[in-house]
Amino acid sequence: MKAAILGTGVIGAGWAARFLLAGWDVAVHDPAPGAEERLTATLDAARRSLPMLSEVALPPEGALSFGPLEEAVTGAAWVQESAPERLDLKQEIWGKVLEHAAPDAVLASSTSGFTPAALNGGAGRVIVAHPFNPVYLIPLVELVGQGTARAAELLRSIGMYPIEITAEIDGHIADRLLESVWREALWLVNDGIATTEQIDEAIRMGFGLRWAQMGLFETYRLGGGDGGFAQFLAQFGPALKWPWSHLTDVPDLDDALVQKIAAQSDAQSGHLTTAELTTLRDANLVALLRALKQRDAGAGKLLNTHDKSLTPPPPPPGPEPLITLRRTIPVDWTDYNGHMNESRYGQLWSDAGDTILVAIGMGPESPGAQGATWFTVDNHIRYLAECHAGDACEVRTTVLMAEGKKLRMYHEMFVGETLSATCTQLLLHIDLATRRSAPPAPQVAEKLSEYAKAHQPLAAKHT
Repeated sequence: MKAAILGTGVIGAGWAARFLLAGWDVAVHDPAPGAEERLTATLDAARRSLPMLSEVALPPEGALSFGPLEEAVTGAAWVQESAPERLDLKQEIWGKVLEHAAPDAVLASSTSGFTPAALNGGAGRVIVAHPFNPVYLIPLVELVGQGTARAAELLRSIGMYPIEITAEIDGHIADRLLESVWREALWLVNDGIATTEQIDEAIRMGFGLRWAQMGLFETYRLGGGDGGFAQFLAQFGPALKWPWSHLTDVPDLDDALVQKIAAQSDAQSGHLTTAELTTLRDANLVALLRALKQRDAGAGKLLNTHDKSLTPPPPPPGPEPLITLRRTIPVDWTDYNGHMNESRYGQLWSDAGDTILVAIGMGPESPGAQGATWFTVDNHIRYLAECHAGDACEVRTTVLMAEGKKLRMYHEMFVGETLSATCTQLLLHIDLATRRSAPPAPQVAEKLSEYAKAHQPLAAKHT
């Protein structure tokens, strides 16, 4: 699949990274100076952060190319325009695109505010696909326009979360909500009530934490207790008539207010470069998203679903060690020494062992596995080389023994060609009704025996 990316600003470069790391070929067009440098910086950040969200390896990257608009658009299944928010400029670009785009290509604009009707001049096939920065980590895309079903399907295939909006309205959904908060924040600074830092702390230390995993209405429903949302509105609804906010009013952004905001912002985070802030933001997003992933909630549930779509089938028995895991070391697996914490190696061996259990029909979601499982009773680990956040690793597994209740495996963790750690793992088959060891079912024992026989020549090296 090929995507054409028109524009390499913050959003356009993020789109290019998201498609490229999903295995799509990406053709880029941007006549502005420094386009390749901007894209390279974004790709470096995405290559470090996006793989950390997954428990499995991402697909091989697609091919990246730069060229004229007509070359970029020709043969593309998806064309994404991320030009500045000038309607005349966008309409000019789409006029050229339509001369070269395939009839069935998705034609999408990243516009934050314009409607499809405005982009198309009243009639046309351009839709809105409005993402959020950084596009390579934040999954939401607002889709507006006719025939968005195929666009939604393609976005889901690259790990994004499309919301199909049937009504056309300036600003769509999310930006209208954000602008309301943004206007009030400007008034708070303008009136000397709060600083930029106090406003940011109020969000990230307060309601921002709730919104990340429950949104607005679900959060307020909980505020109503057992009475639900009706109780919440009965209690707090009257306050909506009080003059707490300026709503659609906005202060005059004169030089004095601009300088005031700029000075406060510089005092708050001016000691950090843009690159340092980007790294900090991305690392924090990865950690937050991974926490939601563990709970299978919010955006974390989307990540778990996407992982399943990327997980290869378990390897069959063969004469070589089995590749049981490919993944990237995430930032939340490292400690104050800057390398992978020893507790996280246990997760690595457990996940690699689960690949074997899936192969024998006893994985977490395997039909027929209910009532029995395998418990690890001993791990012997050797730490041979440091591993850091962002390292892509591979685990190769040898089945050393499969006899009765016992299963012994030998795992080798490689980062590139470097053997970084090994583990000899002993598991016992457990009857969950009695919580005691018991022989596995005959079909399970037979499958395990096939792996053990295939690896018998290898096992001699590790026993």
